[in-house]
Amino acid sequence: MSSQRINYIISELIDQYLIEDNLRPWIIGFSGGKDSTVLLQLVWYAISKIPEEKRQRCVYVVCNDTLVENPIIAKYVDNVLGKIQTAAVCQDMPIYVKRTIPRLEDSFWVNVIGRGYPVPNNTFRWCTDKMKIKPTSRFLIEQVAEYGEAIILIGTRSAESVNRAKSIKKHSLRGKRLAKHPYNPNTYVYSPIKDLMLEEVWYIINAMTSPWGADNSKLFQIYMNASADDYECPTIVTDNSHGACGQSRFGCWTCTVVKEDKSLTALVANGEEWLRPLLRFREELFNGRNLSKNRLSTRRNGQIAVSNDGHNQGTYTPEYRIKLLEKLLMAQREVQFERSDIELINNQELVAIQIVWNRDELYKEDVKFLRTVSEIYNNIYDKKIEMEKHTQKMQRELDLLAKVCSDDKSDYELIRELLGLQRNKALLNRKRGLKDDMERVIEKYINKKVG
Repeated sequence: MSSQRINYIISELIDQYLIEDNLRPWIIGFSGGKDSTVLLQLVWYAISKIPEEKRQRCVYVVCNDTLVENPIIAKYVDNVLGKIQTAAVCQDMPIYVKRTIPRLEDSFWVNVIGRGYPVPNNTFRWCTDKMKIKPTSRFLIEQVAEYGEAIILIGTRSAESVNRAKSIKKHSLRGKRLAKHPYNPNTYVYSPIKDLMLEEVWYIINAMTSPWGADNSKLFQIYMNASADDYECPTIVTDNSHGACGQSRFGCWTCTVVKEDKSLTALVANGEEWLRPLLRFREELFNGRNLSKNRLSTRRNGQIAVSNDGHNQGTYTPEYRIKLLEKLLMAQREVQFERSDIELINNQELVAIQIVWNRDELYKEDVKFLRTVSEIYNNIYDKKIEMEKHTQKMQRELDLLAKVCSDDKSDYELIRELLGLQRNKALLNRKRGLKDDMERVIEKYINKKVG
């Protein structure tokens, strides 16, 4: 295969890197898939040809972890990022790895099992904004604040799809390599490999040495084992065509935007039998989404959500949220028999879910959870979870408060509710709405006193 186009891209990257533009940082969205891998390899080749004293521009390799990534991909990417970080230091490359994750309040499980959000579909794709756009946007904003502007390098290719080809053309500035970012001000998009064909992408991966010492044959094998299309989820969202990853093999194992996860199914069929519990649980998420018995008649904001034929379309019922948590933890335990290091939901999320449940019970008359997160976890794992100690400490504090307020029980109730509100908000790192919530509790207290 001719390397003329590849050499041209490397030359263009060198030229763009050396342009005097106040050293606007380059930010590469890295998912670990074929296109982002090829993009980073070509950038690395280009910078390596530049004298060390002229390597002044910082290049950030940004990898977003949604916390529900396909475990095989997540492990592979984690290993690759480690190699990139080490090789960059050893080779005096101005390349830095940055990992982003959703805030606790925006994580998949806190929203689905905690708040009862129905899992995403084509008309309600809340996941992309919370789990991908927000985490990386925060990093972009930091860079723009420091340097004034930033340039995002993305691995999209014109040949991938008609929509993405149109998107690249739409945002391009005529006669220039950079395109305006549609969402972030003072940010530009650069698509160095937009003209590469699929065959050239695989040529670079299979025939050209990884500059950070990775074994690209492992990446090739992952693609071989996971069928479906050749599209990977973008780490940095740059246009509406990135709204949902759908059939992507480099995406979330919980994705319910499409009916069948072909890549996860293919991995199981090709010998990764330990992934089967994830496949079963994903089917539960998909099949249980629109069942009226699993949904309340209202949304979280109190709005009535009942279809014309009487089907509930609100948030998930407490019973179904409990069921999902049970099945998720059972799937996690089953996976851990084969892969002890795999964690489908972390302890922070479990604590946050309990906090959301407590708050829902406090303010929503039709919501009552018959079991706690700790009880569910202990029943499945037969061991105490850390939140139990936290609960005992809180109980001692409440007992002391009750003793101090023994003359007036209503004072105890008021202070207890106010403390609960503050703690709930603080743990979720979300103070928005705290003032209104506290005013509502105080108003209820005053009305009782007056009444």
